[in-house]
Amino acid sequence: MEPRINLFASELAMKFGKRIVNASQVYLNGPVPNSTMHLLEIRASQINGCGFCVDMHTKDAAAEGETSVRLNLIAAWREATVFTDAERAALALAEEGTRLADTHQGVSDNTWALVRKHYDDEQIAALISAVALINAFNRMNVIARMPAGGYEPGMLH
Repeated sequence: MEPRINLFASELAMKFGKRIVNASQVYLNGPVPNSTMHLLEIRASQINGCGFCVDMHTKDAAAEGETSVRLNLIAAWREATVFTDAERAALALAEEGTRLADTHQGVSDNTWALVRKHYDDEQIAALISAVALINAFNRMNVIARMPAGGYEPGMLH
């Protein structure tokens, strides 16, 4: 599969990409465990059909010690017993924050209550920032049809 445009070869896309990667540094290694952030990034990327980001974040998560069982069950997290209640709240936020157009209320009050139960304001700010940023990356890569499979852990960090 060939991309419509090679974003890595575009000076403008690379400048933009570097700036949004730098934005992620605000919350990485921050108040929410990176393992939770990877779950959130993977789930949003699955929903958006972004193979490039699914490839990247599953490989980075595995390199940081995430298990294949948990990685394989992210898409079915509601039925899986391998996620904590806090991780479930983050996954629900990722899904609803990604599917904003599916409901007039965006993130439901029920999901927000779960997020509030498990996270403080700084952690919630990190989660919201991560949902916003991964959706931006997904859109760039899906529009450009960036192929998946060639990512090596840590390649873009």
